[in-house]
Amino acid sequence: MRNFSNKLSVIACDINSYLEKIFKKNNKYSHLIKPMKYSVFSGGKRFRSAIIVNTGKIFNIDYKKLIIIGSAIECVHSYSLIHDDLPAMDDDDLRRGKLSVHKKFNEFTAILAGNSLLTLAFEILSSKNLKLHSKIKNELIKSLANCSGSSGLAEGQYFDLTFENKKLSKKKIIDIQYNKTGKLFAFCCECAGIIKEHNIKKRKILKSIGLDIGLLFQIADDLIDYKGDSRIVGKPTKRDKKKGKPTLVNLLGYTETLSFADNLKNKISEKIKNYGNKSQDLLQSVEFILDENLKWQKIIY
Repeated sequence: MRNFSNKLSVIACDINSYLEKIFKKNNKYSHLIKPMKYSVFSGGKRFRSAIIVNTGKIFNIDYKKLIIIGSAIECVHSYSLIHDDLPAMDDDDLRRGKLSVHKKFNEFTAILAGNSLLTLAFEILSSKNLKLHSKIKNELIKSLANCSGSSGLAEGQYFDLTFENKKLSKKKIIDIQYNKTGKLFAFCCECAGIIKEHNIKKRKILKSIGLDIGLLFQIADDLIDYKGDSRIVGKPTKRDKKKGKPTLVNLLGYTETLSFADNLKNKISEKIKNYGNKSQDLLQSVEFILDENLKWQKIIY
Protein backbone atom coordinates (compact mmCIF):
# COMPACT_ATOMS: atom_id res chain seq x y z
CA MET A 1 0.00 0.00 0.00
CA ARG A 2 2.98 2.34 0.44
CA ASN A 3 3.49 2.33 -3.33
CA PHE A 4 -0.18 3.20 -3.84
CA SER A 5 0.08 6.03 -1.29
CA ASN A 6 2.99 7.42 -3.29
CA LYS A 7 0.93 7.27 -6.49
CA LEU A 8 -1.93 9.01 -4.69
CA SER A 9 0.45 11.78 -3.63
CA VAL A 10 1.64 12.28 -7.21
CA ILE A 11 -1.94 12.60 -8.47
CA ALA A 12 -2.75 15.05 -5.66
CA CYS A 13 0.30 17.13 -6.52
CA ASP A 14 -0.65 17.27 -10.21
CA ILE A 15 -4.24 18.21 -9.36
CA ASN A 16 -3.04 20.99 -7.06
CA SER A 17 -0.65 22.30 -9.71
CA TYR A 18 -3.39 22.45 -12.31
CA LEU A 19 -5.83 24.16 -9.93
CA GLU A 20 -3.15 26.72 -9.00
CA LYS A 21 -2.84 27.60 -12.70
CA ILE A 22 -6.60 27.94 -12.98
CA PHE A 23 -6.78 30.32 -10.02
CA LYS A 24 -3.86 32.41 -11.29
CA LYS A 25 -5.43 32.74 -14.73
CA ASN A 26 -9.09 33.23 -13.85
CA ASN A 27 -10.79 35.90 -11.76
CA LYS A 28 -7.61 36.89 -9.96
CA TYR A 29 -9.28 40.07 -8.71
CA SER A 30 -12.40 38.37 -7.32
CA HIS A 31 -12.90 38.68 -3.57
CA LEU A 32 -14.10 35.05 -3.54
CA ILE A 33 -10.81 33.57 -4.74
CA LYS A 34 -9.29 33.57 -1.24
CA PRO A 35 -12.06 31.49 0.42
CA MET A 36 -12.28 29.26 -2.67
CA LYS A 37 -8.56 28.50 -2.48
CA TYR A 38 -8.75 28.12 1.30
CA SER A 39 -11.21 25.27 0.80
CA VAL A 40 -9.68 23.63 -2.29
CA PHE A 41 -6.14 23.58 -0.89
CA SER A 42 -7.04 22.47 2.63
CA GLY A 43 -5.17 19.17 2.39
CA GLY A 44 -7.48 16.54 0.91
CA LYS A 45 -6.09 13.31 -0.54
CA ARG A 46 -7.71 13.91 -3.97
CA PHE A 47 -9.09 10.38 -3.78
CA ARG A 48 -11.88 11.08 -6.27
CA SER A 49 -9.29 12.26 -8.77
CA ALA A 50 -7.34 9.06 -8.17
CA ILE A 51 -10.44 7.05 -9.09
CA ILE A 52 -10.70 9.05 -12.33
CA VAL A 53 -7.02 8.47 -13.15
CA ASN A 54 -7.01 4.80 -12.20
CA THR A 55 -10.18 4.06 -14.17
CA GLY A 56 -8.76 5.99 -17.12
CA LYS A 57 -5.61 3.86 -17.03
CA ILE A 58 -7.68 0.79 -17.85
CA PHE A 59 -8.65 2.40 -21.16
CA ASN A 60 -5.31 4.11 -21.93
CA ILE A 61 -6.75 7.61 -21.61
CA ASP A 62 -4.27 10.49 -21.67
CA TYR A 63 -3.16 11.36 -18.13
CA LYS A 64 -3.37 15.14 -18.60
CA LYS A 65 -7.02 14.90 -19.65
CA LEU A 66 -7.78 12.87 -16.54
CA ILE A 67 -6.03 15.45 -14.32
CA ILE A 68 -8.14 18.25 -15.82
CA ILE A 69 -11.35 16.28 -15.19
CA GLY A 70 -10.09 15.45 -11.70
CA SER A 71 -9.59 19.16 -11.02
CA ALA A 72 -13.25 19.74 -11.88
CA ILE A 73 -14.44 16.99 -9.55
CA GLU A 74 -12.31 18.40 -6.70
CA CYS A 75 -14.04 21.77 -7.14
CA VAL A 76 -17.43 20.08 -6.84
CA HIS A 77 -16.25 18.14 -3.80
CA SER A 78 -14.91 21.29 -2.12
CA TYR A 79 -18.18 23.12 -2.79
CA SER A 80 -20.08 20.28 -1.13
CA LEU A 81 -17.82 20.37 1.95
CA ILE A 82 -18.19 24.13 2.37
CA HIS A 83 -21.98 23.87 2.28
CA ASP A 84 -22.01 20.69 4.40
CA ASP A 85 -20.24 22.53 7.24
CA LEU A 86 -22.70 25.45 7.32
CA PRO A 87 -24.86 26.00 10.44
CA ALA A 88 -28.00 25.23 8.39
CA MET A 89 -26.57 21.81 7.55
CA ASP A 90 -24.08 19.85 9.69
CA ASP A 91 -22.84 22.93 11.58
CA ASP A 92 -19.19 21.88 11.83
CA ASP A 93 -16.51 24.37 12.87
CA LEU A 94 -13.55 22.26 11.71
CA ARG A 95 -12.60 20.63 8.43
CA ARG A 96 -9.29 18.75 8.03
CA GLY A 97 -7.95 20.30 11.21
CA LYS A 98 -8.67 23.87 10.12
CA LEU A 99 -11.54 26.27 10.63
CA SER A 100 -14.44 25.63 8.26
CA VAL A 101 -14.85 28.28 5.56
CA HIS A 102 -17.84 29.92 7.26
CA LYS A 103 -15.80 30.18 10.49
CA LYS A 104 -12.65 31.46 8.77
CA PHE A 105 -14.60 34.06 6.78
CA ASN A 106 -18.39 34.26 7.30
CA GLU A 107 -21.53 32.42 6.25
CA PHE A 108 -22.48 34.40 3.15
CA THR A 109 -18.90 34.25 1.89
CA ALA A 110 -18.87 30.49 2.40
CA ILE A 111 -22.12 30.07 0.45
CA LEU A 112 -20.88 32.21 -2.44
CA ALA A 113 -17.43 30.57 -2.48
CA GLY A 114 -19.09 27.15 -2.62
CA ASN A 115 -21.38 28.26 -5.46
CA SER A 116 -18.37 29.65 -7.33
CA LEU A 117 -16.43 26.37 -6.99
CA LEU A 118 -19.39 24.46 -8.41
CA THR A 119 -19.56 26.71 -11.47
CA LEU A 120 -15.76 26.64 -11.83
CA ALA A 121 -15.98 22.85 -12.26
CA PHE A 122 -18.06 23.27 -15.42
CA GLU A 123 -15.78 26.03 -16.64
CA ILE A 124 -12.86 23.60 -16.36
CA LEU A 125 -14.70 20.88 -18.30
CA SER A 126 -15.65 23.28 -21.09
CA SER A 127 -12.15 24.78 -21.33
CA LYS A 128 -9.95 24.58 -24.43
CA ASN A 129 -7.33 22.94 -22.23
CA LEU A 130 -9.40 19.76 -22.19
CA LYS A 131 -8.61 18.38 -25.64
CA LEU A 132 -11.79 16.45 -26.31
CA HIS A 133 -14.53 16.70 -28.93
CA SER A 134 -17.31 19.09 -27.92
CA LYS A 135 -19.81 16.21 -27.98
CA ILE A 136 -17.78 14.36 -25.34
CA LYS A 137 -17.33 17.51 -23.24
CA ASN A 138 -21.07 18.11 -23.32
CA GLU A 139 -21.69 14.55 -22.15
CA LEU A 140 -19.16 14.97 -19.30
CA ILE A 141 -20.83 18.22 -18.23
CA LYS A 142 -24.28 16.64 -18.39
CA SER A 143 -23.17 13.63 -16.35
CA LEU A 144 -21.43 15.72 -13.67
CA ALA A 145 -24.42 18.07 -13.40
CA ASN A 146 -26.71 15.08 -12.93
CA CYS A 147 -24.46 13.59 -10.23
CA SER A 148 -24.08 16.91 -8.38
CA GLY A 149 -27.61 18.29 -8.36
CA SER A 150 -31.14 17.30 -7.44
CA SER A 151 -30.67 13.77 -8.78
CA GLY A 152 -27.42 13.20 -6.90
CA LEU A 153 -25.31 14.86 -4.23
CA ALA A 154 -27.75 17.66 -3.36
CA GLU A 155 -30.64 15.21 -3.06
CA GLY A 156 -28.53 12.94 -0.84
CA GLN A 157 -27.66 15.85 1.43
CA TYR A 158 -31.34 16.82 1.61
CA PHE A 159 -32.34 13.34 2.78
CA ASP A 160 -29.36 13.13 5.14
CA LEU A 161 -30.69 16.19 6.95
CA THR A 162 -34.40 15.42 6.56
CA PHE A 163 -34.14 11.95 8.09
CA GLU A 164 -32.13 12.81 11.19
CA ASN A 165 -33.57 10.95 14.18
CA LYS A 166 -35.85 8.91 11.92
CA LYS A 167 -35.87 5.12 11.79
CA LEU A 168 -34.99 3.99 8.26
CA SER A 169 -34.46 0.63 6.59
CA LYS A 170 -31.03 -0.54 5.50
CA LYS A 171 -32.07 -0.12 1.85
CA LYS A 172 -33.21 3.48 2.39
CA ILE A 173 -29.95 4.41 4.11
CA ILE A 174 -27.94 2.89 1.25
CA ASP A 175 -30.05 4.81 -1.28
CA ILE A 176 -29.35 8.06 0.58
CA GLN A 177 -25.62 7.36 0.65
CA TYR A 178 -25.58 6.40 -3.01
CA ASN A 179 -26.83 9.91 -3.73
CA LYS A 180 -24.86 11.78 -1.08
CA THR A 181 -21.48 10.24 -1.89
CA GLY A 182 -21.85 7.50 -4.48
CA LYS A 183 -23.03 9.62 -7.41
CA LEU A 184 -19.82 11.68 -7.63
CA PHE A 185 -17.76 8.49 -7.54
CA ALA A 186 -20.06 7.10 -10.23
CA PHE A 187 -19.05 10.02 -12.43
CA CYS A 188 -15.39 9.39 -11.61
CA CYS A 189 -15.65 5.90 -13.11
CA GLU A 190 -18.16 6.64 -15.86
CA CYS A 191 -16.16 9.51 -17.35
CA ALA A 192 -13.70 7.00 -18.86
CA GLY A 193 -16.60 5.36 -20.69
CA ILE A 194 -17.81 8.77 -21.85
CA ILE A 195 -14.38 9.69 -23.23
CA LYS A 196 -14.07 6.35 -25.05
CA GLU A 197 -17.66 6.74 -26.32
CA HIS A 198 -18.80 3.44 -24.88
CA ASN A 199 -22.40 2.36 -25.25
CA ILE A 200 -24.88 2.92 -22.41
CA LYS A 201 -24.57 -0.66 -21.14
CA LYS A 202 -20.79 -0.41 -20.70
CA ARG A 203 -21.10 3.01 -19.09
CA LYS A 204 -23.68 1.69 -16.64
CA ILE A 205 -21.24 -1.01 -15.50
CA LEU A 206 -18.57 1.62 -14.79
CA LYS A 207 -21.15 3.81 -13.09
CA SER A 208 -22.28 0.96 -10.83
CA ILE A 209 -18.68 0.32 -9.78
CA GLY A 210 -18.31 3.99 -8.90
CA LEU A 211 -21.56 4.02 -6.94
CA ASP A 212 -20.36 1.12 -4.81
CA ILE A 213 -16.92 2.69 -4.33
CA GLY A 214 -18.68 5.84 -3.10
CA LEU A 215 -20.87 3.82 -0.74
CA LEU A 216 -17.80 2.06 0.64
CA PHE A 217 -16.07 5.41 1.09
CA GLN A 218 -19.08 6.82 2.98
CA ILE A 219 -19.29 3.78 5.22
CA ALA A 220 -15.59 4.13 6.03
CA ASP A 221 -16.16 7.79 6.88
CA ASP A 222 -19.08 6.85 9.14
CA LEU A 223 -16.96 4.23 10.90
CA ILE A 224 -14.30 6.88 11.45
CA ASP A 225 -16.92 9.19 12.96
CA TYR A 226 -18.10 6.34 15.21
CA LYS A 227 -14.70 5.46 16.70
CA GLY A 228 -12.24 8.07 15.47
CA ASP A 229 -10.31 10.63 17.48
CA SER A 230 -11.16 14.19 16.36
CA ARG A 231 -7.55 15.26 17.00
CA ILE A 232 -6.38 12.77 14.37
CA VAL A 233 -9.32 13.00 11.97
CA GLY A 234 -9.20 16.80 11.82
CA LYS A 235 -12.95 17.31 12.33
CA PRO A 236 -15.46 16.58 15.09
CA THR A 237 -16.25 12.88 15.55
CA LYS A 238 -19.02 10.90 17.24
CA ARG A 239 -21.54 13.44 15.96
CA ASP A 240 -23.54 11.15 13.66
CA LYS A 241 -24.94 9.23 16.62
CA LYS A 242 -25.74 12.41 18.57
CA LYS A 243 -27.58 13.85 15.58
CA GLY A 244 -29.32 10.60 14.72
CA LYS A 245 -27.84 10.54 11.21
CA PRO A 246 -29.14 7.88 8.80
CA THR A 247 -26.00 5.73 8.67
CA LEU A 248 -25.47 1.98 8.57
CA VAL A 249 -23.31 2.05 11.68
CA ASN A 250 -26.13 3.72 13.62
CA LEU A 251 -28.56 1.07 12.37
CA LEU A 252 -26.42 -2.09 12.44
CA GLY A 253 -23.65 -1.30 14.91
CA TYR A 254 -19.91 -1.12 14.30
CA THR A 255 -19.05 -4.82 13.83
CA GLU A 256 -21.91 -5.65 11.45
CA THR A 257 -21.29 -2.50 9.42
CA LEU A 258 -17.60 -3.33 9.08
CA SER A 259 -18.54 -6.83 7.89
CA PHE A 260 -20.95 -5.31 5.35
CA ALA A 261 -18.19 -2.96 4.14
CA ASP A 262 -15.72 -5.84 3.75
CA ASN A 263 -18.23 -7.83 1.68
CA LEU A 264 -18.94 -4.73 -0.42
CA LYS A 265 -15.22 -4.25 -1.02
CA ASN A 266 -14.93 -7.84 -2.27
CA LYS A 267 -17.94 -7.37 -4.56
CA ILE A 268 -16.41 -4.23 -6.09
CA SER A 269 -13.05 -5.93 -6.54
CA GLU A 270 -14.61 -8.85 -8.42
CA LYS A 271 -16.23 -6.40 -10.86
CA ILE A 272 -12.98 -4.51 -11.39
CA LYS A 273 -10.96 -7.67 -12.02
CA ASN A 274 -12.98 -8.20 -15.20
CA TYR A 275 -10.94 -5.37 -16.74
CA GLY A 276 -7.68 -7.31 -16.52
CA ASN A 277 -4.14 -6.35 -15.53
CA LYS A 278 -4.58 -2.64 -16.15
CA SER A 279 -7.11 -2.47 -13.34
CA GLN A 280 -4.55 -3.01 -10.57
CA ASP A 281 -4.39 0.63 -9.49
CA LEU A 282 -8.18 0.84 -9.31
CA LEU A 283 -8.22 -2.36 -7.24
CA GLN A 284 -5.67 -0.84 -4.88
CA SER A 285 -7.86 2.26 -4.59
CA VAL A 286 -10.68 0.11 -3.27
CA GLU A 287 -8.37 -1.74 -0.86
CA PHE A 288 -7.06 1.60 0.38
CA ILE A 289 -10.48 2.76 1.58
CA LEU A 290 -10.66 0.16 4.35
CA ASP A 291 -7.19 -1.35 4.71
CA GLU A 292 -5.33 1.95 4.88
CA ASN A 293 -7.78 4.77 5.46
CA LEU A 294 -9.26 3.32 8.63
CA LYS A 295 -5.85 2.30 9.96
CA TRP A 296 -4.55 5.81 9.30
CA GLN A 297 -7.38 7.13 11.45
CA LYS A 298 -6.25 4.69 14.19
CA ILE A 299 -9.51 2.77 14.22
CA ILE A 300 -9.24 -0.74 15.60
CA TYR A 301 -11.15 -3.38 13.75
